[in-house]
Amino acid sequence: MQAFTVLTGAAAPFPAANVDTDVIMPKQFLKGIDRSGLDQGVFFDLRFQADGSPDPAFILNQPAWQEAKFLLVGPNFGCGSSREHAVWGLKQLGIRALIGTTFAGIFFDNCQRNGVLTVQLTPEQWAQLAEQVTQAQSNEITVDLPAQTISLHDGKEIAFNIDELSKMSLLNGLDAVGNTLRYSDEIREFQQAHLQRNPWLA
Repeated sequence: MQAFTVLTGAAAPFPAANVDTDVIMPKQFLKGIDRSGLDQGVFFDLRFQADGSPDPAFILNQPAWQEAKFLLVGPNFGCGSSREHAVWGLKQLGIRALIGTTFAGIFFDNCQRNGVLTVQLTPEQWAQLAEQVTQAQSNEITVDLPAQTISLHDGKEIAFNIDELSKMSLLNGLDAVGNTLRYSDEIREFQQAHLQRNPWLA
């Protein structure tokens, strides 16, 4: 899993509430046997017009936000089905962090397990950030995970909270398996002791 430490880039505003995973990754992109090409599916019905051309009205197709590394999202982002493809696609598209007020639970967990930082702000903090990133000239921010801050274009900082396990996992690029393997010596010792006490299990 790709680690997240300190990252600077454009933040794109996408404030719609209750954006579900079928909007993030439509069902026709779930047919593959691997994860390749999922970046094409992200927000497909919003990013592209009927003839397949990019819709210039969509925020990620506009020049100032085409290379966005962050999305400023509305409340309850990622609701609906539990499809992990939504997170895989966002990451392939280059989105490293989602910043909002609330996220759907399963989607939130999928982000943490796949190296996409989810930052939860208060509505007041969210509005402060939105005021800047909706303007092309001030849409660049720096997200500092070790310090748990977002630095804005005007020099102000917004602090955010994150649980210690998620923070440690993201900083070290560890998914659930990687976290488990941190205890491989203890696991091996337990296995050996358990088999000594119960040799018939060997």
